Amino acid sequence: MNNHSRYLLLGRHRLGLKWLTQKDVRQKLRLISSSTKKLNTVGQETPIFDAGKLAAARQARLEGLGVIGKLPEKWIPYAELMRLEKPIGSWLLYSPCTWSITMAAYSTTAPLSSTLWMLGVFGVGALIMRGAGCTINDLLDRDLDNKVERTIERPLASRRVTPKQAITFLGAQLAVGLGVLLQLPADCFLLGAVSLVPVAVYPLFKRITYYPQVVLSSCFTWGALLGFPAMGVWNWSAMIPLYLSSFAWCMTYDTIYAHQDKKFDVKAGIKSTALAWGDKSKPIMYGLTAIQMATFALSGYMNSMGPGFALGTIIGGYRVFQMVRKVDLDNPKDCWYHFRNNINNGHVFFAGIFLDYILRLLGYI
Repeated sequence: MNNHSRYLLLGRHRLGLKWLTQKDVRQKLRLISSSTKKLNTVGQETPIFDAGKLAAARQARLEGLGVIGKLPEKWIPYAELMRLEKPIGSWLLYSPCTWSITMAAYSTTAPLSSTLWMLGVFGVGALIMRGAGCTINDLLDRDLDNKVERTIERPLASRRVTPKQAITFLGAQLAVGLGVLLQLPADCFLLGAVSLVPVAVYPLFKRITYYPQVVLSSCFTWGALLGFPAMGVWNWSAMIPLYLSSFAWCMTYDTIYAHQDKKFDVKAGIKSTALAWGDKSKPIMYGLTAIQMATFALSGYMNSMGPGFALGTIIGGYRVFQMVRKVDLDNPKDCWYHFRNNINNGHVFFAGIFLDYILRLLGYI
């Protein structure tokens, strides 16, 4: 082959020989090399989101900081780890606490000062322990959060906080949480400490089961049990149905929350009831709401609650059913709207209980 320097024989085909110039060969080799590097380079992956989406996510995070954006710059990522810019989670954790504390206060006609003190203690506890739970979640999910558009700007996923720094911060939160637990009567300290187990393992369940909401609901509503003994009352006949009611409520609103991310969760391998139930989510949530209201009413009956409780149950129950009916599970913004506003349903239940408590203090019931 006299023109070897110009032409290379690369292979035989059924219909004849294929000859390519050296320039053609170099181009093909560059393509092969580039593909190989993409496949074999450790730690390099094709970006999931383009620059535009990343910029939009960052802008959305900055706009959502609210008052915590006024903190010193170095503090802001830690405030975000606690989700202080999204207090709805702390409110939802706190809500069952307010129900149980006030129902216990009603049953013993506890002084208003004692009730307000315990409501304050649980309020601080809800803020701190929800923050600790979010920190644990972000530590375990940092390699998943960067695959979901809504979570790519979280402090660990965006590398604004290192795992070591997050663990140190978690230790500080747990120390404060222990201080809160120590404010409770000794006989309910263990009951409170038990709730830390599901808090720690919840993020792992998103990887192995489509029902991580069961684990979340079991710990996120623990205040429905803890409030009674915190006020010196062990009324299991009221405590258990109140806990079951809170559990069913949490299953409903967290499934709505999970529907926000379902298209990303499929790609990231994250499991949830939103994916497990799919188009059956609403009928199942209607059933959960029926269980919620039946057990809530049973708890009130077993605690001999009055007209305020009955009124709050009727109005609050109607609102929850309406939430399930109206939410568009295929619209992430609508899911977030109903999830966020769901706390008002919890406030309605609390208002009814608190009304009965005040009426009893005033001697009307």
